[in-house]
Amino acid sequence: MKNYIIGILVLFAVIGYLRTSNNTSTITHEVPTTYEQTVQPLQQKVKQSKPKPKTHTIFRNGQQAKGVGTVIRTLSDDIQGSRHQRFIIKLSSGKTLLIAHNIDLAPRISYLKVGDSVEFYGVYENNSKGGVIHWTHHDPHNRHLAGWLRHKGRTYQ
Repeated sequence: MKNYIIGILVLFAVIGYLRTSNNTSTITHEVPTTYEQTVQPLQQKVKQSKPKPKTHTIFRNGQQAKGVGTVIRTLSDDIQGSRHQRFIIKLSSGKTLLIAHNIDLAPRISYLKVGDSVEFYGVYENNSKGGVIHWTHHDPHNRHLAGWLRHKGRTYQ
């Protein structure tokens, strides 16, 4: 019903325009008379003119996340409890993430340096600094989905 009303309004607008632009009382232009001729082209123009949203990976707290980033800082290992290799990556969106890779369950990434590209698959946890990716390793008890890190063609899990 809404489309029908819009079509009628567009039709009247076109007729009014044509009458005022012509000095004669006879309309000499072909006037669109159907929905396909009036409203549909306008809706297509609106759809095409809408800016496309930027596509950024959206990570959800506590869920598996996959991505790739550039190492912007290497940190000392966390040795409290299970040992973790830690470093910060920057995604193409500008978001930064701390990678906490359990080196008691998976091999350490050797020769990791600033500027290196690292792919990741693990659990995302939100924090005020961008977030943390952990569970980047296998689960020895097979109760959790295995994560991984990939650096220079080698997978660490």
